[in-house]
Amino acid sequence: MTISTTSARTVASAGGPSPDQGRRSRAKPPAGWGLGIAMVIAALALLAVIVPFAAAYRVHAASGQQSTAPSDVIVVLGAAQFDGTPSPVFRNRLDHARSLYQAGVGKRIITVGGNQPGDRFTEAGSGRDYLIAAGVPADDVIAIDQGNDTLQSLTGVARRMAQEGWQSATIVSDPVHLARSQAMAARLGIDARANGTSGGDGSAITPEYLARETVGYLYFEGVQEWSVPRLVAAAQD
Repeated sequence: MTISTTSARTVASAGGPSPDQGRRSRAKPPAGWGLGIAMVIAALALLAVIVPFAAAYRVHAASGQQSTAPSDVIVVLGAAQFDGTPSPVFRNRLDHARSLYQAGVGKRIITVGGNQPGDRFTEAGSGRDYLIAAGVPADDVIAIDQGNDTLQSLTGVARRMAQEGWQSATIVSDPVHLARSQAMAARLGIDARANGTSGGDGSAITPEYLARETVGYLYFEGVQEWSVPRLVAAAQD
């Protein structure tokens, strides 16, 4: 018996989709797939804009800190020195720390910073000598000459504070440097306050300095922070 072509198509239609229809159905993407991808891309782009601006705002806002609350120590972050003579930026920080010491903000001053290859003097040692020559009693000035960046220097400070049982510190540096420095000190377990230089070398908030510190702040908060031990808090527990 012969079955007509029309009847065969009718049977195939009644029994289910043809092979060609099945292939076309499987190739069709889920509804809303393109919209979802677009939303993810838009959200990432928005974050890429918001996060740096938020960090820059934090760095700029922190630059105005002038804490005079009593602290166990005043910490002067290092800067360049030339054969034992502090650079103008470093000297400005040291003079500001001496003023805070004389005002009773801290009972002692810690200077920090190592040296570069070929240097005969360290930043910490040069800073200590400068403060003593300026009238600060030698017993009240401690030089911690380890570290060639802010985090390494503050780690050395935290270790010394843990040994002595000190908990609070007033950080002295350029205004734009305060946000990153204070965040690092706090992560190390220090009760960190900040008091930046208010005039002179290094105190100007330039676009270049703000951009550099914003990048450094983001790098610390996003990468370095998670490997930093809480040295002072651990010693007090």
